[in-house]
Amino acid sequence: MSPRSASVNEELRRRSRERLLQAAVELVDERGFEATTLGDIADRAGSARGLVSYYFPGKRQLVQSAVHRLMHRTLEEALESEPRTEDGRERLARAIDAILGLARDRPVLMRQHMAGLLQAEGFVQCPEQRRLSELLGDTVARHGSHDVSADYPMLRALLMGAVYSALVPGVPMPVPALRAELFQRYGLDWELGVPPESGTGAGAREQDLSRFFATEERPSSP
Repeated sequence: MSPRSASVNEELRRRSRERLLQAAVELVDERGFEATTLGDIADRAGSARGLVSYYFPGKRQLVQSAVHRLMHRTLEEALESEPRTEDGRERLARAIDAILGLARDRPVLMRQHMAGLLQAEGFVQCPEQRRLSELLGDTVARHGSHDVSADYPMLRALLMGAVYSALVPGVPMPVPALRAELFQRYGLDWELGVPPESGTGAGAREQDLSRFFATEERPSSP
């Protein structure tokens, strides 16, 4: 049997990494962070347990990368949904709704993610986190920012604060109230994006996450 080419080996490695990311999101969403082991993730992904450490230094880094993947592809899907638009106000509204939607629909996963960000490691600098930053930065620019380097971190901070507020055990703030505050800050009409009363996506928790972890290459935004 002829040895596999370098390109085939690279594709196999990429597919293995994708399966691990998807398995991490699914299991933490189902069981929580502490109840999920690296062995569980490897088993769900159909990978050898030793392969996990080849891609990720530990469970927290794997889970954070996996959640950032889910976040950036959810955001990407929202921004490019039909009818497609280049209008900066509509795109910012969609971005806010996409992130708040994850807090609403996946509270266990997003609560674990927020807790992980407060650990000493902070943000994991990985391709998933960088892509999320690119998408949010582009959204800020299209909204009319003259200083994306300052306005993007502010949007990120406001979104993180809103997600945290929606997930505080015992005293969560309702997502519509958080949405209204963010929309007012950015001068967005309530009808933009996906208003809660539209029913689109509200309460329709996605069970199949495979499309967010597809193995095909996706072009970056120009």
